[in-house]
Amino acid sequence: MRRSLGAASLALALALAGCSSGSDEDGRRLTVFAAASLTSTFTDLAEQFEQQHEGVEVTLSFGGSSDLAAQILEGAPADVFAAADERTMGTVTEADAAQGDPVVFATNTLQIVTPPGNPARVESLADLADPDVKVVLCAPQVPCGSATTILLGEAGVEVSPRSEEQSVADVLGKVASGEADAGLVYVTDVEGAGDAVTGVEVPDASTVVNRYPIVALRDAEQSALAGEFIDFVKGSAGREALAAAGFGTP
Repeated sequence: MRRSLGAASLALALALAGCSSGSDEDGRRLTVFAAASLTSTFTDLAEQFEQQHEGVEVTLSFGGSSDLAAQILEGAPADVFAAADERTMGTVTEADAAQGDPVVFATNTLQIVTPPGNPARVESLADLADPDVKVVLCAPQVPCGSATTILLGEAGVEVSPRSEEQSVADVLGKVASGEADAGLVYVTDVEGAGDAVTGVEVPDASTVVNRYPIVALRDAEQSALAGEFIDFVKGSAGREALAAAGFGTP
């Protein structure tokens, strides 16, 4: 008898379940918007965070930082934003869409990327100016594109890319698939892609450093949890994961 549930009780239980926000362990879902270059690292960190916070589900949305910032300003629900540069984060803070001040938790620099084996023999930034070399770059409005513009400008190299992509992941994908002979992506992207691509170091890349800020958002439904996640990223687990992926320290 104790194991059975009458029809009326079952109907009541289902009705209550349907009316509850019931979802996600009493609403304990944390939504994190993060730059595409953080995909692998934040996926690992989210899993670790969930393991340490019973009943919490971390939902990750990756993309170009400028696209994510635009979504936030248009009202997309999110608790945490991690951008690939401070300029893009500034669009969120200036619109009063953040809680408190962003904190820089990692740095990154650019590297030339080619398909495996570097078939076009690209050895320097100057080689990217060769019209016979199919180059893809990040669009200037996204963090990797802004850094690319500065780096190429400082080197005095003019490049006519075959396409300008909205995220560093898109550049990497086109090069890895052989659609392009070369591109400029972050060091961490080259390392994360493994044998799928070949990296070519840029001697002066350290002169253009992207600083990655993170912040809880003003309209966060999980403000306390957002703060805990940010502390986790800044803490020992986050530093270890970021370093393993090739990110630098602030």
